[in-house]
Amino acid sequence: MPQIGEKKRGWEIGKNYTRGGYIYHACIDCGKGRWVCRYNINQRCCSCANRIKALGRPQELNPAWKGGRVITSEGYVWIKLQPTDHFFAMANSGHYVLEHRLVMAKHLGRTLLKTETVHHKGLRYKDIKNRSDNLRDNLELRVGKHGRGITLVCADCGSRNIIPKS
Repeated sequence: MPQIGEKKRGWEIGKNYTRGGYIYHACIDCGKGRWVCRYNINQRCCSCANRIKALGRPQELNPAWKGGRVITSEGYVWIKLQPTDHFFAMANSGHYVLEHRLVMAKHLGRTLLKTETVHHKGLRYKDIKNRSDNLRDNLELRVGKHGRGITLVCADCGSRNIIPKS
């Protein structure tokens, strides 16, 4: 086990950069020792430096921040909610909620139950599945899981305005 302050060449410790010297240095936060380039001694190890960097910079100030809107490979849009948001109860553990569920919840003025699903009708794009078309007129609230092509319709009048019994 190397001692703190011990100096070696790169080839002696298996580093590619063999021309410069290395020094065994301890992190000032966790005390973990590691080999660092003698000419660029960082006081903290990578994990401690990243943790401190994340604490000081909120998501909105991060250069990679996309506004809390993520589009999955399936085409669904996830929206990041803040804990103070009225609809935060619908969010997953990462504070994200599917945009079409959020649009329907805002239209109804309440959070959706886990048993309620929101279906994309596909009014504008019948030939393609456009799961990011989350305008209110393209969404339909359904109770329970729904398969492809299954729509709830009133047997008496043909209306799609189905309200579950309380």
